[in-house]
Amino acid sequence: MIVAPFGRFTEGRVPDPGIAALFSREHRWQARLDVEAALALAEADAGLVPVEAAKAIALTARLEKLDIKRVLAATTEASHPLVPLIEEFARVVGTQHGGWVHWGATTQNVTQTADVLVLREAHARIKALVGDVLRAGAAQARRSARLPLAGRTHSQHAVPITFGFKVAAWLDELVAHADRLERVEDRLFCVLMGGAVGTFASFGSAGRAVEAGVARRLGLHPMRVPSRAINDGIVEYVLVLAQIAGTIGKIAKDVYALMQPEFGEAFEPIPPGTVGSSTMPHKRNPQLVLDMLTMSAELRALAAPALESMLHDHEANGAMTALLEDVSASATVLAGDMLARLDVVLAGLELDGERMRANLRLSAGMIGSESLMLALGEKIGRQRAHEVVYDAAQKAAVTDTPFLDLLTQDPVVMGTFTVEEVRGLLDPTGYLGRSVQIAEGMAALAQGVAARLSDGPARVSEPGPGA
Repeated sequence: MIVAPFGRFTEGRVPDPGIAALFSREHRWQARLDVEAALALAEADAGLVPVEAAKAIALTARLEKLDIKRVLAATTEASHPLVPLIEEFARVVGTQHGGWVHWGATTQNVTQTADVLVLREAHARIKALVGDVLRAGAAQARRSARLPLAGRTHSQHAVPITFGFKVAAWLDELVAHADRLERVEDRLFCVLMGGAVGTFASFGSAGRAVEAGVARRLGLHPMRVPSRAINDGIVEYVLVLAQIAGTIGKIAKDVYALMQPEFGEAFEPIPPGTVGSSTMPHKRNPQLVLDMLTMSAELRALAAPALESMLHDHEANGAMTALLEDVSASATVLAGDMLARLDVVLAGLELDGERMRANLRLSAGMIGSESLMLALGEKIGRQRAHEVVYDAAQKAAVTDTPFLDLLTQDPVVMGTFTVEEVRGLLDPTGYLGRSVQIAEGMAALAQGVAARLSDGPARVSEPGPGA
């Protein structure tokens, strides 16, 4: 893999998603043996391999029965990703049945199918993590549904929102990503078992039956065209993970900004004893949020090489296959690490409601200019009202005269409203729109999606045409 080979110093603050271990050499090799066992049994069903040989192969397909040092030494000598493992496997199966190991298959049939098995395990954990994040976000949206906050566009005060509304915007994208993760399953969890180029020539007329048998035993889908040059399902998965990374990066940027002393509105949880700086004892630096920003950039950058890996020439290109192997593994591990951190941040996010209200008052009422302008527009027309409120707001911004004072000196405003009515129109808590309802509705939806993600393993559809 190509990311964080030495780990991250914050690992002790978050639960291990358990995804990196799935891509260990040993785990991937066991997945390859699982494919070889399924292949032998499917071939026995189709009459291509003796039943006793298939049984012997399946019973021997455990990595602990092989001499790993022997495989590693042979790999160095042969410079091949699979043959040394197959030769050792066949040796352990024995001379009577070992010759039937890997019958009719090519290397990528086994390695790619095994990688899909590993991705399926990782995918189940990622969906569970997304569910955890949705539950934590839903709870946070409910808690802060009525907590007023300055809405900001282009980093400037816009109109008031609630913090729960901000969380609802995060949740909306996460819910969509949950749907994307589920929808990609049929295209992702496919067995590649068409032989050298995908024509089933080495399996004869039993090719589709062998493919279907392997798919059934492994819980995967047959491919419509079992070509080694088709990898769009895995590429799509990386792109979905990259979109998840985009959302997590956006959330991290929000929290990172809100933790600044100039804002002071929201903070990632900082356990006692956490050191922010080696020289500045006062520092309470964001750490998990910075991790999320780093990982988001790393994962999003993998979208381009994932797409590049689709450019197989002719019927297969080992460079493209190897590229996608690295990219998909790295993207999956990064996604798990990001989601684990996001769960901790959302569950423990510390909010300062008083600081939010103080920041709402920074513009001395100007954050309510839209409210006043629309109310005034009902009396004198929208464009004229915009001009009146605009002039007062711009003058307040460049002078020491408060916005409210300028409004109360304006004959058009005072000819339409009382001072108390103007104060009411400028009150940010009275102009929250549907913030509360949106936050509470999104919390309920996120909770429901989280429950659905916990229902069971990835779906497996019926075999495709020609099976």
